[in-house]
Amino acid sequence: MHPAVHAKSHPDRPAYIMAASGEAVTYRELDDCSNQGAQLFRSMGLKAGDVIALLMDNNPRYFEIAWAAQRAGLYYTCVSSKLTAGEVEYIVGDCAAQVLIASPGVGPVLDELPSRLPGVKLFMTGEARAPYQGFEAARAAKPATPVADETAGSDMLYSSGTTGRPKGIKPALTGGPIDAPYALAMMAQQMFGFRPDGIYLSPAPLYHAAPLRWCMSVHRLGGTVVVMEKFDPEQALALIEKYKVDCGQFVPTHFVRMLKLPPEVRARYDVSSMRSAVHAAAPCPIPVKEQMIAWWGPVIHEYYAGTEGNGFCYIGSADWLTHKGSVGRALIGEVKICGEDGEPLPPRTEGIVYFAGGAPLSYHNAPEKVAEGTNRHGWTTLGDVGWVDEEGFLYLTDRKSFMIISGGVNIYPQEIENLLIGHPKVADAAVVGAPDEEMGEKVVAVVQPMDWAQAGDELRGELMAYARTHLSHVKSPRVIDFMRELPRHATGKLYKRLIRDAYWGKEGSRIV
Repeated sequence: MHPAVHAKSHPDRPAYIMAASGEAVTYRELDDCSNQGAQLFRSMGLKAGDVIALLMDNNPRYFEIAWAAQRAGLYYTCVSSKLTAGEVEYIVGDCAAQVLIASPGVGPVLDELPSRLPGVKLFMTGEARAPYQGFEAARAAKPATPVADETAGSDMLYSSGTTGRPKGIKPALTGGPIDAPYALAMMAQQMFGFRPDGIYLSPAPLYHAAPLRWCMSVHRLGGTVVVMEKFDPEQALALIEKYKVDCGQFVPTHFVRMLKLPPEVRARYDVSSMRSAVHAAAPCPIPVKEQMIAWWGPVIHEYYAGTEGNGFCYIGSADWLTHKGSVGRALIGEVKICGEDGEPLPPRTEGIVYFAGGAPLSYHNAPEKVAEGTNRHGWTTLGDVGWVDEEGFLYLTDRKSFMIISGGVNIYPQEIENLLIGHPKVADAAVVGAPDEEMGEKVVAVVQPMDWAQAGDELRGELMAYARTHLSHVKSPRVIDFMRELPRHATGKLYKRLIRDAYWGKEGSRIV
Protein backbone atom coordinates (compact mmCIF):
# COMPACT_ATOMS: atom_id res chain seq x y z
CA MET A 1 0.00 0.00 0.00
CA HIS A 2 2.45 2.61 -1.25
CA PRO A 3 3.27 4.32 -4.57
CA ALA A 4 6.67 2.62 -4.49
CA VAL A 5 4.94 -0.74 -4.83
CA HIS A 6 2.82 0.42 -7.76
CA ALA A 7 5.86 1.96 -9.45
CA LYS A 8 7.09 -1.61 -9.89
CA SER A 9 3.78 -3.28 -10.84
CA HIS A 10 2.39 -0.59 -13.21
CA PRO A 11 5.04 2.12 -13.61
CA ASP A 12 3.38 3.88 -16.54
CA ARG A 13 -0.04 4.32 -14.96
CA PRO A 14 -0.72 7.99 -14.07
CA ALA A 15 -0.60 8.54 -10.34
CA TYR A 16 -2.22 11.91 -10.91
CA ILE A 17 -3.32 14.22 -13.69
CA MET A 18 -3.62 18.00 -13.36
CA ALA A 19 -7.05 18.96 -14.66
CA ALA A 20 -6.28 22.30 -16.30
CA SER A 21 -2.92 21.53 -17.90
CA GLY A 22 -3.43 17.82 -18.47
CA GLU A 23 0.05 17.11 -17.06
CA ALA A 24 0.23 13.49 -15.97
CA VAL A 25 2.76 12.09 -13.50
CA THR A 26 3.23 8.31 -13.60
CA TYR A 27 3.92 6.07 -10.64
CA ARG A 28 7.51 5.60 -11.86
CA GLU A 29 7.99 9.38 -11.96
CA LEU A 30 6.35 9.87 -8.58
CA ASP A 31 8.58 7.18 -7.07
CA ASP A 32 11.75 8.66 -8.55
CA CYS A 33 10.94 12.24 -7.57
CA SER A 34 9.86 11.33 -4.04
CA ASN A 35 13.09 9.36 -3.58
CA GLN A 36 15.08 12.36 -4.76
CA GLY A 37 13.11 14.59 -2.41
CA ALA A 38 13.81 12.28 0.52
CA GLN A 39 17.51 12.33 -0.37
CA LEU A 40 17.39 16.14 -0.45
CA PHE A 41 15.82 16.30 3.01
CA ARG A 42 18.48 13.97 4.41
CA SER A 43 21.23 16.08 2.82
CA MET A 44 19.89 19.07 4.76
CA GLY A 45 20.23 17.14 8.01
CA LEU A 46 16.54 16.34 8.46
CA LYS A 47 15.97 13.11 10.35
CA ALA A 48 12.89 11.04 11.22
CA GLY A 49 10.49 13.11 13.31
CA ASP A 50 11.55 16.48 11.93
CA VAL A 51 9.03 18.75 10.21
CA ILE A 52 8.69 20.43 6.82
CA ALA A 53 5.89 22.81 5.82
CA LEU A 54 4.18 23.15 2.43
CA LEU A 55 2.60 26.45 1.43
CA MET A 56 1.33 25.64 -2.03
CA ASP A 57 -1.61 25.86 -4.35
CA ASN A 58 -2.67 22.69 -6.18
CA ASN A 59 0.21 21.93 -8.52
CA PRO A 60 2.14 18.91 -9.85
CA ARG A 61 4.85 19.03 -7.17
CA TYR A 62 2.51 18.70 -4.18
CA PHE A 63 2.31 14.92 -4.04
CA GLU A 64 5.96 14.26 -4.77
CA ILE A 65 6.93 16.45 -1.80
CA ALA A 66 4.39 14.86 0.52
CA TRP A 67 5.51 11.35 -0.45
CA ALA A 68 9.17 12.38 -0.14
CA ALA A 69 8.53 13.48 3.43
CA GLN A 70 6.50 10.34 4.15
CA ARG A 71 9.28 7.98 3.04
CA ALA A 72 11.90 10.02 4.92
CA GLY A 73 10.02 9.64 8.21
CA LEU A 74 9.21 13.36 8.40
CA TYR A 75 6.11 15.24 9.43
CA TYR A 76 4.68 17.33 6.61
CA THR A 77 2.51 20.27 7.62
CA CYS A 78 0.31 21.52 4.80
CA VAL A 79 -0.55 25.19 5.27
CA SER A 80 -3.52 26.93 3.68
CA SER A 81 -2.47 29.04 0.72
CA LYS A 82 -5.12 31.61 1.70
CA LEU A 83 -3.57 32.66 5.01
CA THR A 84 -1.91 35.95 5.84
CA ALA A 85 1.83 36.12 6.49
CA GLY A 86 1.18 36.32 10.23
CA GLU A 87 -1.03 33.23 10.17
CA VAL A 88 1.59 31.28 8.18
CA GLU A 89 4.30 32.44 10.57
CA TYR A 90 2.29 31.13 13.53
CA ILE A 91 1.78 27.63 12.05
CA VAL A 92 5.36 27.25 10.77
CA GLY A 93 6.68 28.33 14.15
CA ASP A 94 4.25 26.23 16.16
CA CYS A 95 5.05 23.01 14.26
CA ALA A 96 8.78 23.82 14.36
CA ALA A 97 9.23 23.31 10.62
CA GLN A 98 12.85 23.51 9.50
CA VAL A 99 11.98 23.81 5.81
CA LEU A 100 9.20 25.70 4.01
CA ILE A 101 8.40 24.81 0.40
CA ALA A 102 6.14 27.31 -1.39
CA SER A 103 4.70 27.71 -4.86
CA PRO A 104 4.49 31.01 -6.80
CA GLY A 105 0.71 30.76 -7.04
CA VAL A 106 0.37 31.57 -3.35
CA GLY A 107 1.01 35.21 -4.21
CA PRO A 108 2.34 38.31 -2.43
CA VAL A 109 2.39 36.72 1.03
CA LEU A 110 5.60 34.96 -0.06
CA ASP A 111 7.46 38.28 -0.05
CA GLU A 112 6.63 38.86 3.62
CA LEU A 113 7.67 35.46 4.93
CA PRO A 114 11.49 35.50 4.72
CA SER A 115 11.82 38.21 7.36
CA ARG A 116 9.30 36.43 9.58
CA LEU A 117 10.92 32.99 9.36
CA PRO A 118 14.62 33.40 10.23
CA GLY A 119 16.41 30.08 10.33
CA VAL A 120 13.84 28.28 8.15
CA LYS A 121 15.20 26.97 4.84
CA LEU A 122 13.06 28.39 2.03
CA PHE A 123 12.32 26.66 -1.28
CA MET A 124 10.00 27.51 -4.13
CA THR A 125 8.69 25.31 -6.92
CA GLY A 126 8.53 26.56 -10.49
CA GLU A 127 10.30 29.86 -11.13
CA ALA A 128 11.95 30.53 -7.79
CA ARG A 129 12.99 33.98 -6.65
CA ALA A 130 15.50 34.93 -3.98
CA PRO A 131 15.77 34.26 -1.13
CA TYR A 132 13.84 31.09 -2.03
CA GLN A 133 15.89 28.29 -3.59
CA GLY A 134 14.57 26.38 -6.58
CA PHE A 135 13.11 23.13 -5.31
CA GLU A 136 13.14 21.15 -8.56
CA ALA A 137 16.80 21.92 -9.27
CA ALA A 138 17.85 20.96 -5.75
CA ARG A 139 15.81 17.76 -5.89
CA ALA A 140 17.00 16.77 -9.38
CA ALA A 141 20.62 16.80 -8.21
CA LYS A 142 19.93 13.88 -5.84
CA PRO A 143 19.84 10.15 -6.65
CA ALA A 144 16.47 8.51 -7.31
CA THR A 145 17.16 5.71 -4.85
CA PRO A 146 15.54 5.27 -1.43
CA VAL A 147 17.30 6.75 1.59
CA ALA A 148 19.06 4.09 3.62
CA ASP A 149 16.88 4.60 6.69
CA GLU A 150 13.40 4.76 5.15
CA THR A 151 10.61 4.87 7.73
CA ALA A 152 7.04 6.07 7.62
CA GLY A 153 6.42 9.74 8.23
CA SER A 154 3.03 11.39 8.69
CA ASP A 155 1.07 14.53 8.04
CA MET A 156 0.88 17.03 10.88
CA LEU A 157 -2.13 19.14 10.03
CA TYR A 158 -3.87 22.05 11.67
CA SER A 159 -7.56 22.60 12.27
CA SER A 160 -9.08 25.04 9.82
CA GLY A 161 -9.30 27.83 12.38
CA THR A 162 -12.89 28.71 11.50
CA THR A 163 -13.62 29.59 15.13
CA GLY A 164 -10.19 30.64 16.42
CA ARG A 165 -6.48 29.86 16.26
CA PRO A 166 -5.76 26.65 14.31
CA LYS A 167 -4.64 23.71 16.44
CA GLY A 168 -1.99 21.23 15.37
CA ILE A 169 -2.62 17.48 15.37
CA LYS A 170 0.67 15.58 15.60
CA PRO A 171 0.21 11.79 15.56
CA ALA A 172 2.95 9.60 16.98
CA LEU A 173 5.19 8.08 14.34
CA THR A 174 5.19 4.29 14.24
CA GLY A 175 8.79 3.79 13.18
CA GLY A 176 7.43 1.17 10.80
CA PRO A 177 7.90 0.61 7.07
CA ILE A 178 6.60 3.10 4.53
CA ASP A 179 4.16 0.58 3.00
CA ALA A 180 2.52 -0.59 6.23
CA PRO A 181 -1.30 -0.97 6.12
CA TYR A 182 -3.06 2.39 6.26
CA ALA A 183 -6.51 2.54 7.85
CA LEU A 184 -7.99 5.24 5.60
CA ALA A 185 -6.93 3.46 2.42
CA MET A 186 -8.52 0.24 3.66
CA MET A 187 -11.67 2.15 4.57
CA ALA A 188 -11.76 3.78 1.13
CA GLN A 189 -11.63 0.38 -0.49
CA GLN A 190 -13.90 -1.60 1.81
CA MET A 191 -16.51 1.00 2.75
CA PHE A 192 -16.57 3.45 -0.14
CA GLY A 193 -15.72 1.07 -2.97
CA PHE A 194 -12.50 2.70 -4.19
CA ARG A 195 -10.72 0.35 -6.62
CA PRO A 196 -7.01 -0.18 -7.31
CA ASP A 197 -7.59 0.96 -10.89
CA GLY A 198 -10.08 3.68 -9.91
CA ILE A 199 -10.16 7.26 -11.20
CA TYR A 200 -10.63 9.74 -8.36
CA LEU A 201 -11.63 13.40 -8.74
CA SER A 202 -10.15 15.81 -6.19
CA PRO A 203 -11.91 19.19 -6.45
CA ALA A 204 -10.54 20.77 -3.25
CA PRO A 205 -7.24 22.26 -2.04
CA LEU A 206 -4.65 19.64 -1.15
CA TYR A 207 -3.59 21.50 1.99
CA HIS A 208 -6.75 20.37 3.76
CA ALA A 209 -6.85 17.06 5.65
CA ALA A 210 -9.58 15.26 3.70
CA PRO A 211 -8.38 15.99 0.12
CA LEU A 212 -4.75 15.28 1.03
CA ARG A 213 -5.46 12.03 2.86
CA TRP A 214 -8.02 10.70 0.37
CA CYS A 215 -5.72 11.41 -2.58
CA MET A 216 -2.77 9.74 -0.88
CA SER A 217 -5.04 6.79 -0.04
CA VAL A 218 -5.84 6.46 -3.75
CA HIS A 219 -2.08 6.40 -4.39
CA ARG A 220 -1.69 3.65 -1.81
CA LEU A 221 -4.30 1.62 -3.69
CA GLY A 222 -2.74 2.31 -7.10
CA GLY A 223 -5.47 4.47 -8.64
CA THR A 224 -5.30 7.77 -10.53
CA VAL A 225 -6.15 11.15 -9.01
CA VAL A 226 -7.50 13.93 -11.24
CA VAL A 227 -6.57 17.15 -9.43
CA MET A 228 -8.56 20.31 -10.04
CA GLU A 229 -6.37 23.38 -9.59
CA LYS A 230 -9.53 25.27 -8.62
CA PHE A 231 -13.11 24.09 -8.41
CA ASP A 232 -15.48 25.01 -11.22
CA PRO A 233 -18.84 23.20 -11.24
CA GLU A 234 -19.11 22.67 -14.98
CA GLN A 235 -15.47 21.65 -15.30
CA ALA A 236 -16.01 19.05 -12.58
CA LEU A 237 -18.82 17.46 -14.62
CA ALA A 238 -16.69 17.60 -17.77
CA LEU A 239 -13.81 15.86 -15.99
CA ILE A 240 -16.09 13.11 -14.70
CA GLU A 241 -17.20 12.43 -18.26
CA LYS A 242 -13.73 12.79 -19.84
CA TYR A 243 -11.83 10.50 -17.48
CA LYS A 244 -14.74 8.22 -16.52
CA VAL A 245 -14.23 9.23 -12.90
CA ASP A 246 -15.74 6.64 -10.57
CA CYS A 247 -15.04 8.15 -7.13
CA GLY A 248 -14.41 11.50 -5.52
CA GLN A 249 -14.62 13.47 -2.31
CA PHE A 250 -16.77 16.61 -2.20
CA VAL A 251 -18.21 19.15 0.20
CA PRO A 252 -21.80 20.45 0.16
CA THR A 253 -20.70 23.72 -1.48
CA HIS A 254 -19.57 21.71 -4.52
CA PHE A 255 -22.98 20.03 -4.67
CA VAL A 256 -24.82 23.35 -4.37
CA ARG A 257 -22.80 24.94 -7.18
CA MET A 258 -23.28 21.98 -9.51
CA LEU A 259 -27.00 21.88 -8.80
CA LYS A 260 -27.34 25.61 -9.54
CA LEU A 261 -26.00 25.17 -13.05
CA PRO A 262 -28.79 25.54 -15.63
CA PRO A 263 -30.53 22.19 -16.26
CA GLU A 264 -29.44 22.20 -19.89
CA VAL A 265 -25.79 22.52 -18.81
CA ARG A 266 -26.02 19.64 -16.33
CA ALA A 267 -27.70 17.48 -18.97
CA ARG A 268 -24.68 17.80 -21.30
CA TYR A 269 -22.45 15.61 -19.16
CA ASP A 270 -22.50 11.88 -18.53
CA VAL A 271 -21.84 11.20 -14.84
CA SER A 272 -22.94 7.57 -14.90
CA SER A 273 -19.38 6.39 -14.18
CA MET A 274 -19.63 7.70 -10.59
CA ARG A 275 -19.78 4.78 -8.15
CA SER A 276 -18.83 6.60 -4.96
CA ALA A 277 -19.18 10.29 -4.08
CA VAL A 278 -18.01 10.92 -0.53
CA HIS A 279 -18.83 14.14 1.26
CA ALA A 280 -18.04 15.65 4.64
CA ALA A 281 -16.48 18.78 6.24
CA ALA A 282 -19.67 20.86 6.42
CA PRO A 283 -23.42 20.32 6.94
CA CYS A 284 -25.37 19.40 3.80
CA PRO A 285 -28.92 20.80 3.53
CA ILE A 286 -31.49 18.03 3.10
CA PRO A 287 -32.89 19.33 -0.22
CA VAL A 288 -29.37 19.49 -1.68
CA LYS A 289 -28.61 15.89 -0.81
CA GLU A 290 -32.03 14.73 -2.05
CA GLN A 291 -31.31 16.33 -5.43
CA MET A 292 -27.81 14.84 -5.62
CA ILE A 293 -29.09 11.32 -4.98
CA ALA A 294 -31.84 11.83 -7.55
CA TRP A 295 -29.22 13.01 -10.08
CA TRP A 296 -26.22 10.74 -9.42
CA GLY A 297 -28.05 7.82 -7.88
CA PRO A 298 -27.54 6.14 -4.47
CA VAL A 299 -23.77 6.59 -4.65
CA ILE A 300 -23.55 9.43 -2.10
CA HIS A 301 -21.66 8.56 1.09
CA GLU A 302 -21.30 10.88 4.07
CA TYR A 303 -19.07 10.81 7.09
CA TYR A 304 -18.59 13.00 10.14
CA ALA A 305 -15.13 13.19 11.68
CA GLY A 306 -12.37 15.64 12.42
CA THR A 307 -8.68 15.85 11.70
CA GLU A 308 -8.30 14.93 15.38
CA GLY A 309 -9.46 11.36 14.70
CA ASN A 310 -11.39 11.00 17.97
CA GLY A 311 -14.46 9.47 16.30
CA PHE A 312 -16.04 8.64 12.97
CA CYS A 313 -19.68 8.40 11.84
CA TYR A 314 -20.84 7.10 8.47
CA ILE A 315 -24.06 6.91 6.46
CA GLY A 316 -24.77 5.64 2.94
CA SER A 317 -27.56 6.75 0.62
CA ALA A 318 -30.01 4.01 1.59
CA ASP A 319 -29.83 4.75 5.33
CA TRP A 320 -29.85 8.49 4.70
CA LEU A 321 -33.10 8.32 2.71
CA THR A 322 -34.78 6.81 5.79
CA HIS A 323 -32.91 9.10 8.23
CA LYS A 324 -32.74 12.38 6.32
CA GLY A 325 -30.38 14.90 7.83
CA SER A 326 -28.33 12.34 9.74
CA VAL A 327 -24.55 12.05 9.45
CA GLY A 328 -24.75 8.40 10.40
CA ARG A 329 -23.85 6.03 13.19
CA ALA A 330 -20.47 5.77 14.89
CA LEU A 331 -17.97 3.32 13.46
CA ILE A 332 -15.11 4.62 15.58
CA GLY A 333 -15.97 5.56 19.14
CA GLU A 334 -19.46 5.82 20.61
CA VAL A 335 -21.58 8.96 20.25
CA LYS A 336 -22.65 10.57 23.52
CA ILE A 337 -24.89 13.64 23.64
CA CYS A 338 -24.22 15.62 26.80
CA GLY A 339 -25.60 18.65 28.55
CA GLU A 340 -23.54 21.58 29.80
CA ASP A 341 -22.72 19.53 32.90
CA GLY A 342 -21.06 16.87 30.75
CA GLU A 343 -23.66 14.23 31.62
CA PRO A 344 -25.40 12.14 28.92
CA LEU A 345 -28.84 13.12 27.66
CA PRO A 346 -31.64 10.84 26.39
CA PRO A 347 -32.34 10.25 22.66
CA ARG A 348 -33.73 13.18 20.66
CA THR A 349 -32.39 15.68 23.17
CA GLU A 350 -30.07 18.33 21.83
CA GLY A 351 -26.65 18.72 23.39
CA ILE A 352 -22.91 18.69 22.80
CA VAL A 353 -21.63 15.79 20.68
CA TYR A 354 -18.96 13.71 22.40
CA PHE A 355 -17.19 10.50 21.40
CA ALA A 356 -16.43 7.83 23.97
CA GLY A 357 -13.87 5.11 23.35
CA GLY A 358 -12.18 6.85 20.41
CA ALA A 359 -8.67 8.25 20.27
CA PRO A 360 -8.00 10.94 22.88
CA LEU A 361 -7.63 14.53 21.77
CA SER A 362 -4.05 15.62 21.26
CA TYR A 363 -3.29 19.18 20.25
CA HIS A 364 0.30 20.25 19.73
CA ASN A 365 1.40 22.86 22.29
CA ALA A 366 -2.21 23.37 23.44
CA PRO A 367 -3.02 21.32 26.56
CA GLU A 368 -5.74 23.83 27.46
CA LYS A 369 -7.58 22.96 24.22
CA VAL A 370 -7.39 19.27 25.10
CA ALA A 371 -8.87 20.05 28.53
CA GLU A 372 -11.66 22.15 27.00
CA GLY A 373 -12.63 19.34 24.65
CA THR A 374 -12.57 16.53 27.23
CA ASN A 375 -15.21 15.99 29.92
CA ARG A 376 -14.86 14.24 33.27
CA HIS A 377 -15.71 10.88 31.71
CA GLY A 378 -12.81 11.21 29.29
CA TRP A 379 -15.18 11.67 26.35
CA THR A 380 -14.05 14.16 23.71
CA THR A 381 -15.81 16.75 21.56
CA LEU A 382 -15.04 18.88 18.50
CA GLY A 383 -17.54 21.50 19.70
CA ASP A 384 -20.53 20.43 17.62
CA VAL A 385 -24.14 20.32 18.83
CA GLY A 386 -26.63 17.64 17.85
CA TRP A 387 -28.84 14.75 18.92
CA VAL A 388 -29.19 11.02 18.32
CA ASP A 389 -32.29 8.96 17.60
CA GLU A 390 -33.17 5.63 19.17
CA GLU A 391 -31.20 3.75 16.50
CA GLY A 392 -28.02 5.70 17.20
CA PHE A 393 -28.10 7.94 14.11
CA LEU A 394 -26.49 11.31 14.79
CA TYR A 395 -28.04 14.59 13.60
CA LEU A 396 -25.89 17.71 13.83
CA THR A 397 -27.48 21.03 14.72
CA ASP A 398 -24.54 23.45 14.60
CA ARG A 399 -21.37 24.40 16.40
CA LYS A 400 -21.77 25.57 19.96
CA SER A 401 -19.58 28.59 19.27
CA PHE A 402 -21.94 29.75 16.50
CA MET A 403 -25.08 29.73 18.66
CA ILE A 404 -27.02 33.01 18.85
CA ILE A 405 -28.80 33.92 22.10
CA SER A 406 -31.58 36.41 21.40
CA GLY A 407 -33.88 37.37 24.25
CA GLY A 408 -32.78 34.24 26.11
CA VAL A 409 -33.67 31.94 23.17
CA ASN A 410 -30.95 29.71 21.69
CA ILE A 411 -30.86 29.97 17.89
CA TYR A 412 -28.64 27.78 15.71
CA PRO A 413 -27.68 29.47 12.42
CA GLN A 414 -27.39 26.28 10.37
CA GLU A 415 -31.15 25.87 10.01
CA ILE A 416 -31.50 29.45 8.72
CA GLU A 417 -28.51 29.11 6.38
CA ASN A 418 -29.88 25.89 4.90
CA LEU A 419 -33.16 27.63 4.14
CA LEU A 420 -31.56 30.67 2.51
CA ILE A 421 -29.18 28.59 0.37
CA GLY A 422 -32.25 26.89 -1.08
CA HIS A 423 -33.51 30.19 -2.53
CA PRO A 424 -32.82 30.36 -6.30
CA LYS A 425 -31.27 33.83 -6.08
CA VAL A 426 -28.81 32.89 -3.30
CA ALA A 427 -25.36 31.43 -4.02
CA ASP A 428 -24.27 31.23 -0.38
CA ALA A 429 -25.34 32.46 3.04
CA ALA A 430 -23.99 32.90 6.54
CA VAL A 431 -26.00 33.70 9.66
CA VAL A 432 -24.41 35.30 12.72
CA GLY A 433 -25.42 37.07 15.88
CA ALA A 434 -24.93 40.84 16.08
CA PRO A 435 -25.25 43.03 19.18
CA ASP A 436 -28.75 44.22 19.99
CA GLU A 437 -29.50 46.60 22.85
CA GLU A 438 -32.87 45.05 23.66
CA MET A 439 -32.42 41.35 22.85
CA GLY A 440 -28.70 40.92 23.50
CA GLU A 441 -28.14 39.51 20.01
CA LYS A 442 -30.08 39.72 16.78
CA VAL A 443 -30.04 37.38 13.79
CA VAL A 444 -28.13 38.76 10.82
CA ALA A 445 -27.93 36.99 7.45
CA VAL A 446 -25.05 37.76 5.10
CA VAL A 447 -25.96 36.66 1.59
CA GLN A 448 -23.87 36.08 -1.52
CA PRO A 449 -26.31 36.60 -4.41
CA MET A 450 -26.20 34.50 -7.56
CA ASP A 451 -26.12 37.83 -9.42
CA TRP A 452 -24.40 40.71 -7.63
CA ALA A 453 -26.46 43.19 -9.63
CA GLN A 454 -29.50 42.03 -7.63
CA ALA A 455 -27.95 42.92 -4.28
CA GLY A 456 -30.26 45.59 -2.90
CA ASP A 457 -33.52 46.36 -1.17
CA GLU A 458 -35.72 44.38 -3.54
CA LEU A 459 -33.84 41.13 -2.97
CA ARG A 460 -33.49 41.92 0.72
CA GLY A 461 -37.27 42.25 1.05
CA GLU A 462 -37.84 39.06 -0.95
CA LEU A 463 -35.50 37.08 1.30
CA MET A 464 -37.01 38.57 4.46
CA ALA A 465 -40.46 37.45 3.34
CA TYR A 466 -39.12 34.04 2.32
CA ALA A 467 -37.54 33.50 5.74
CA ARG A 468 -40.65 34.59 7.66
CA THR A 469 -42.78 32.20 5.62
CA HIS A 470 -40.64 29.22 6.61
CA LEU A 471 -39.20 30.14 10.02
CA SER A 472 -40.55 31.29 13.35
CA HIS A 473 -40.35 35.02 14.00
CA VAL A 474 -37.48 34.67 16.48
CA LYS A 475 -35.32 32.80 13.95
CA SER A 476 -36.02 35.10 11.00
CA PRO A 477 -33.17 37.50 10.18
CA ARG A 478 -33.62 41.02 11.48
CA VAL A 479 -30.93 42.27 9.07
CA ILE A 480 -29.83 41.00 5.66
CA ASP A 481 -26.55 42.25 4.24
CA PHE A 482 -24.81 41.29 1.01
CA MET A 483 -21.28 40.17 0.26
CA ARG A 484 -19.69 39.42 -3.12
CA GLU A 485 -18.08 36.25 -1.79
CA LEU A 486 -18.26 34.76 1.68
CA PRO A 487 -14.96 33.88 3.39
CA ARG A 488 -15.51 30.17 2.92
CA HIS A 489 -12.64 27.71 3.08
CA ALA A 490 -12.32 25.93 -0.24
CA THR A 491 -13.15 22.72 1.61
CA GLY A 492 -16.60 24.12 2.40
CA LYS A 493 -16.08 25.35 5.94
CA LEU A 494 -17.10 28.92 6.58
CA TYR A 495 -14.81 31.31 8.44
CA LYS A 496 -17.81 32.59 10.31
CA ARG A 497 -15.78 34.34 12.98
CA LEU A 498 -14.51 36.76 10.33
CA ILE A 499 -18.09 37.78 9.54
CA ARG A 500 -19.33 37.79 13.13
CA ASP A 501 -16.38 39.82 14.40
CA ALA A 502 -17.14 42.58 11.89
CA TYR A 503 -20.48 43.22 13.57
CA TRP A 504 -18.89 43.24 17.00
CA GLY A 505 -16.15 45.66 15.92
CA LYS A 506 -13.26 43.35 16.73
CA GLU A 507 -9.81 44.32 15.52
CA GLY A 508 -8.63 42.33 12.51
CA SER A 509 -12.10 41.28 11.41
CA ARG A 510 -13.07 41.37 7.77
CA ILE A 511 -15.74 43.99 7.31
CA VAL A 512 -18.88 42.84 5.52
